[in-house]
Amino acid sequence: MRPRPTEPAALQPEERKDELAAIVALMRVKRLPGHRLASFMEQFGAAARLVQWSGTGHLLISADRVPTLIPRITAKQLGVAMREVGEWLERGLDVRTVLDPTYPRNLHDVFDRPPLIFIAGEWIEERDARSVAVVGSRRASDEGLRRAARLSRELVEAGFTVVSGLAQGIDSAAHIGALKAGGRTVAVMGTGLDHRYPKRNAELADHIVNDGGALLTQFFPHQGPRPWTFPMRNAVMSGLALATVVVEAGHTSGARMQARLALYHGRAVFLLHSLVERHDWAREYVEEGAYGTRAIPISTTAEIVQRLEGNGITKIPLAV
Repeated sequence: MRPRPTEPAALQPEERKDELAAIVALMRVKRLPGHRLASFMEQFGAAARLVQWSGTGHLLISADRVPTLIPRITAKQLGVAMREVGEWLERGLDVRTVLDPTYPRNLHDVFDRPPLIFIAGEWIEERDARSVAVVGSRRASDEGLRRAARLSRELVEAGFTVVSGLAQGIDSAAHIGALKAGGRTVAVMGTGLDHRYPKRNAELADHIVNDGGALLTQFFPHQGPRPWTFPMRNAVMSGLALATVVVEAGHTSGARMQARLALYHGRAVFLLHSLVERHDWAREYVEEGAYGTRAIPISTTAEIVQRLEGNGITKIPLAV
């Protein structure tokens, strides 16, 4: 069945389906980056109003001071978006917009927040706002895997949620370490909820949800893995967490990219001493920093907790 055209003038901002369809239609305008859309939604108070205003030929100025011309959203584009959103709602998907009070506060505070996110499982704001991202190489050493697992265990014992990216290597060790300790963990995905990537971690993703954690993504449910989705995933991971800890990562690693994004977000970045000793990029982040902030070399989980909470805690060596 072909989607029925929906005229922009018919949109009701207070109607959930209308508002979500407006966001989807606007997200498909390739000249409108997601963080600018989020900014304009907050300026207008609703995406539906932004759709109704689009195509007027007027420039909008976003929070990053970039003039943007939003082309007219057609009735056909809205009709397609309306059908897609209807399918999401029928499936009972948990989709949250940047205007919703249930949108994660930490993520809302960064400039490049996505206009909407999808969640499978349970996001508990009062607990998951106290989160630390533990990231690193997919091709990690045995020592790195042990350190990631122990770090995650000690973080959940200190009352933090462990956030990671569901990838092989360090990410998997971080999620599993948190689960084994009976703590909370959240996986930020580089795909939509219908695609568990990598496939070998599909069981781990189910385990996270079944144990009370969450899967979170900014991508539409059908979105598969693409090279461009994972850098976007890293930005969301950095935004969700109070701090990012890099266990192992080479110069081209996504974990290195996330460390830089976290510095850009003004978040704490912790690099294991072993990483700093081995890689020029890590030494540079510690000695020179980026965007006016320096990374912090650490050897113990307690150093992270002390920095984040300001309490004196007995140091526990990370070395296994």
